[in-house]
Amino acid sequence: MDKIYVVYWSQSGNTQAMAEAVGKGITDAGKEAAVVYVGDASIEDLKNGKCFALGCPAMGAEVLEESEMEPFVSEVEGFASGKTIALFGSYGWGDGQWMRDWEERMMGSGATVLNGEGLICHETPDEGIISECESLGKKLASV
Repeated sequence: MDKIYVVYWSQSGNTQAMAEAVGKGITDAGKEAAVVYVGDASIEDLKNGKCFALGCPAMGAEVLEESEMEPFVSEVEGFASGKTIALFGSYGWGDGQWMRDWEERMMGSGATVLNGEGLICHETPDEGIISECESLGKKLASV
């Protein structure tokens, strides 16, 4: 069974909780999920799959985390064409511009962003957001 990777970066644990819920949705749908911190993730694993999920909170002036996640996403752009990608993350301020920019980058690279947009959460994910993350995982598993 092919694994579906959920790669994330998290500082406060909010995006990690979202990643784990996406992974639960994948397994609930009967597929194998690998929820992996970006520093432990393999670009090759993502290249070999038809779909995967990426999660990162908004940082600074609504950008991706710059030391680990941004370089990883830049590499993903090089092979994203034809892939289906679920994007998610939490934020504490702003209006979600980092996610809109991220969606645009992935679609500009030829990827399909699941649901046409990323799933964002203000601060700590509540039960409703966790449920949405699980649904996102189920949709990813059906790709």
